[in-house]
Amino acid sequence: MSATPFAFLIHPRVRIAEDLGLVWGPLRHLPEPLADAAVRKLPLKPFSMSRVVLGDRVAGDVVFVPYGARHLLSEPGEGKARVTRCVDYAASIGAGVVGLGALTATVTAGGVSLRGRTDVGVTNGNAYTAAIVEDQLMAMLGDRRRVAVVGATGSVGTTLVRLLAREASVDSLTLVARGAPKLAALQREVGGRVPTTISTDIGDVREADAVVLLTASSDALLGPEHLAPGALVLDATQPRNTDPDLVTRRPDVTVVDGGVVEIPTMRLRGSAIGLPPRRGYACFAETFLLGLAGHRGHFSIGVPTLDQVDHVRELARRFAHLGFAAAPPTSFGRPLAELSVVVS
Repeated sequence: MSATPFAFLIHPRVRIAEDLGLVWGPLRHLPEPLADAAVRKLPLKPFSMSRVVLGDRVAGDVVFVPYGARHLLSEPGEGKARVTRCVDYAASIGAGVVGLGALTATVTAGGVSLRGRTDVGVTNGNAYTAAIVEDQLMAMLGDRRRVAVVGATGSVGTTLVRLLAREASVDSLTLVARGAPKLAALQREVGGRVPTTISTDIGDVREADAVVLLTASSDALLGPEHLAPGALVLDATQPRNTDPDLVTRRPDVTVVDGGVVEIPTMRLRGSAIGLPPRRGYACFAETFLLGLAGHRGHFSIGVPTLDQVDHVRELARRFAHLGFAAAPPTSFGRPLAELSVVVS
């Protein structure tokens, strides 16, 4: 296989058989317990499931990590070992930079455990994810600007909170996470710019006009009882933390897929990555942009800096002729306009 400018790591999400079917169709018919046991117990090797093509040239590879979301969270030691093997594989095919998709970032502490590598650059993609989520939020928020961020002390969450505070673009912030000390530190940092409250209870988002989900969980988290009338939910998690039933149980609520970027010039040669053609998650887009720019060395490791956010936004402007802007809003993969017709 010829050298590739970048590689992006993905893994099976909640329904493992369904995601294995993206690689080879008949696998989607496996009983879920069998598929789950297979990826957990068998020494499966990483492989390139698709090539990312621009025009007539290869721009990158999507590398499949054969380990499920639940396994990555419940067995982080083994998960980190499997991710490391996938980074080894990416380096072996000539990738200059490797992007950590979904929970591959979580089990490597946002790439911190890979910081010592000098053979390949690593990015967790969170600088551009925070930028795109901010763009989506500002485009949809309207006049009511009380915003709650769930997962506020994570890599993307912290960066998004700092962005919102830098611009003072919201009326108030409610920051929700599990760790009270980190929440308190973040509140001290941004509270002078935006009125900020903190909580370890997701129920405290009920007063927010918009809720941004940025948690690292393999199970649905946000329920209809947690939301104010007419709330906007921006779910930028993978695996996602909202249940599709939320749309029908709370038709007044708008649930938007967060962190999705449109790249109309891109084609995938091989298996799809769980999104419509010519779209990618912002973490993927960050890796893609770094590959296009010939970036060398690590980029977003741990919590991105606002300088890194500004830099990747500048790269997106540089390559704007190829796309790299927030995609038109969808909810569970369906255009918002289409969904509103179904609900009404």
